[in-house]
Amino acid sequence: MFYFLSKTIDFFLMPFTIALVLLVMGLWGPKKTRKRGFLISSLMILILMSNRSLVNKAYNAWEPEARNIDDLPSSQKVGVLLTGGLINWSTYRTDHLGVGEHGDRFLQTYLLYESGKINKIVITGANANWIKEQGRGEGRQVKELLVKWGVEPSDILLEEKARNTRENALYTKALLDNFFPNQSYVLITSAFHMPRAMACFKKVGLQVDPFPADYYGGDFSFGLRNTLLPEASVMGPFTTLWREWIGYIVYHLVGYC
Repeated sequence: MFYFLSKTIDFFLMPFTIALVLLVMGLWGPKKTRKRGFLISSLMILILMSNRSLVNKAYNAWEPEARNIDDLPSSQKVGVLLTGGLINWSTYRTDHLGVGEHGDRFLQTYLLYESGKINKIVITGANANWIKEQGRGEGRQVKELLVKWGVEPSDILLEEKARNTRENALYTKALLDNFFPNQSYVLITSAFHMPRAMACFKKVGLQVDPFPADYYGGDFSFGLRNTLLPEASVMGPFTTLWREWIGYIVYHLVGYC
């Protein structure tokens, strides 16, 4: 039930959805005195979510600071990689993996393994049944690629039941308690998702060291054009961040983090 409700809330609270509703109310609403306000509100939302400078500042405020691999203690043993957007599903029928929008996560995981900071990798996250039945689950494909890069197959464990971050934490803790108890753990996920992921893992009693990947924000110097003119391409990243904020609030309200 929570999974269904979270997806429903996610849809209705998205800024673009809100902007469209306000636009419809502004054009066909029953009270003429309020139509102008609805139209202005819709326009303001669209302008704000398409402002590259503002969106970048929002990401910089939310995403944790990037870390160097050398800064991690040498005692780290197990890397926990969260799936979701690691591969491009338009290539799932091919004989090779296509990197998805969050593919940087497994690249950073490999770099941690190659540098000796971790010697075991847990890949956690579920896929649709029709994908798993073909043996083409996201975690499985990432495992195949990591093995091709030189990671020992026995050093990779798959957890394929978790449908959300809460379940990532719960099922991963059970797996770690069984196979790698009382060790040090590194959590690898996108920088924008790290605050919620860390809070979820802490909630289930699992202490992890964060290693953010896949940054959206950056130390950029924006000119007048980026500051004043809207860009449609920025609306996607803003929606991603907004969805993460909503997810964090909902998880906090239900006690998941």
